[in-house]
Amino acid sequence: MKKRPVRAEVNEEEVQKQIKETLARLTTKGKSKGSRYRREKREAISQKHQEVVDQQELDKNILKVTEFVSVNELASMMSIPVTDIISTCMNLGLFVSINQRLDAETMALLADEFGFKVEFVSAELQEAVREEDDEEEDLKPRPPIVTVMGHVDHGKTKLLDYIRNTNVIAGEAGGITQHIGAYGVILEDGRQITFLDTPGHEAFTAMRARGAQITDIAIIVVAADDGVMPQTKEAINHASAAGVPIIFAINKIDKPTANPDKIKEALATMNYLVEDWGGKYQSQEISAKSGLNIDILLDKILLEAEMLELKANPDKPALGTVIESSLDKGRGFTATVLVKAGTLKIGDIMLAGSCFGHIKAMYNERGYKVDEVGPATPTLILGLNGAPQAGDKFNVMDSDREAKDIATKRAQLQREQGLRTQKHITLDEIGRRIAIGNFQELNIIVKGDVDGSVEALSDSLIKLSTPEIQLNIIHKAVGQISESDVLLAAASNAIIVGFQVRPSLSARKLAEKEEIDVRLYSIIYNAIEEIRSAMEGMLMPEVREEIVATLEIREIFKVTKVGTVAGCYVKEGKITRNTRVRIIRDGIVIYTGELGSLKRFKDDVKEVVGGYECGLNIHNFNDIKPGDIVEGYQEFEVKKTL
Repeated sequence: MKKRPVRAEVNEEEVQKQIKETLARLTTKGKSKGSRYRREKREAISQKHQEVVDQQELDKNILKVTEFVSVNELASMMSIPVTDIISTCMNLGLFVSINQRLDAETMALLADEFGFKVEFVSAELQEAVREEDDEEEDLKPRPPIVTVMGHVDHGKTKLLDYIRNTNVIAGEAGGITQHIGAYGVILEDGRQITFLDTPGHEAFTAMRARGAQITDIAIIVVAADDGVMPQTKEAINHASAAGVPIIFAINKIDKPTANPDKIKEALATMNYLVEDWGGKYQSQEISAKSGLNIDILLDKILLEAEMLELKANPDKPALGTVIESSLDKGRGFTATVLVKAGTLKIGDIMLAGSCFGHIKAMYNERGYKVDEVGPATPTLILGLNGAPQAGDKFNVMDSDREAKDIATKRAQLQREQGLRTQKHITLDEIGRRIAIGNFQELNIIVKGDVDGSVEALSDSLIKLSTPEIQLNIIHKAVGQISESDVLLAAASNAIIVGFQVRPSLSARKLAEKEEIDVRLYSIIYNAIEEIRSAMEGMLMPEVREEIVATLEIREIFKVTKVGTVAGCYVKEGKITRNTRVRIIRDGIVIYTGELGSLKRFKDDVKEVVGGYECGLNIHNFNDIKPGDIVEGYQEFEVKKTL
């Protein structure tokens, strides 16, 4: 019988210990990968969360504001009691009230004090009007917008008159265009062109710049009998800066003194080579008076327009640019607008700059009523609550409330900016004025028939300011001169300049009573010249002197009751009885005064000329010696010019 192997005794504690170790080893092996992954995931999430929190904290500390936020608004944005802000302002030396609006500098200073940063957002951005992007299939061909530019009296309006068969020049003061005009022209073949006519006078730079910015093609009119003038060059520069194709129309070729090649040569020196001379710019010799070659010019315009492939979407709310605005006594505020895209209809709610309103009526350039206006078409509209600024963009809004809110915000910002731009006198300015001596100020109120003219006249007048005479435009607006304008002039010692407008009867009576100077003009350069003359009259004349005689004292005599008499020889010039004199000894002036008497021998004389001897004594001065020089001089005033 086989013997069974003896089983070794098992230590229970040892077994339990080994089991625990094995299990522990197994669990850590299985867990290590998953737990590390979970731990990393947890850390990544917490890090991301921390970054978001940090960013929120950072964003919380950046205040996005438009300029001119009130103390109360700033306090609520920073969640700080308004009293804290007021007391901080007091520490900074500023006394502010709860509703006072703060300027950018003060806001940045206060925000920094409370650990915030200020980021300025322009008002335009904040209430940016939504513009829809157009799909390619929605775009349809539109007429070209052509701006006619050039020097004054080179025939721009005459050219448009021929194209439109009307006579605008006859209605313009002094025969020069002083407004920007917009006209739609339909050609015989049914094609349409929109023309903008800009003034050529140097004062209307801003109008020309606006014309260039809203156009597709620029026609530069140059008179063949004149040349490329300063305003022609300026118009070419505006068109180039706006990046629009240029066509040169060389006008007045029917004149005997016309020389078109001279014009082309002048353009070539400016790097504008015309096609006839192998360049890339189209040109056409025309006569706006007789209509010669104008049909060829129109073909060239349409050819240029075809190459540009001009398209717009007519099936959306209209948007575009205000060309001009005015105040009509019977119809209220009117604005000439150019639709860029979309279709403008009667009843639409329009927002233009800081003005808004329902469109009550629309008229084309010939005064006929229209119900709707498509892209690239000008129209005169009625119904706005004010006169928008020329150059303002307009949009058609969905609701009255939205248009009113944005217009109010813009108007408020304009008012605040107007207040901020008012120049307050500083110690430095007082010092400057004292140093100049006879500092003068001229305050002017400008009223005009249209916004563009008011702007042009104001800009030209401000340029007349000199270090000695400061010209301030304290108010400018469109419309007739009213009583409030006269009262403002009385309060600020201003003169009123009216351009193509007249004062109301009550304003005229008030101006007479208050003795306010109201100047009325219909031609812009007359206004500028008269104000310039008035300012020259305010300047103190310059005093100059001229040496009229030089005498040498050869002998002196003491005469009782008379004093010291000098025997002199007149070296050059002529001395008279009332000539002012200086006594010069060794090149130094020792006395300046007047003659007591002038004699030749024993006789009193009125004058003594060079080469003769004479006797004289100096009033209230006896310390004269032989060898002294007597210099006779005269003072005269010279009128200063600006």
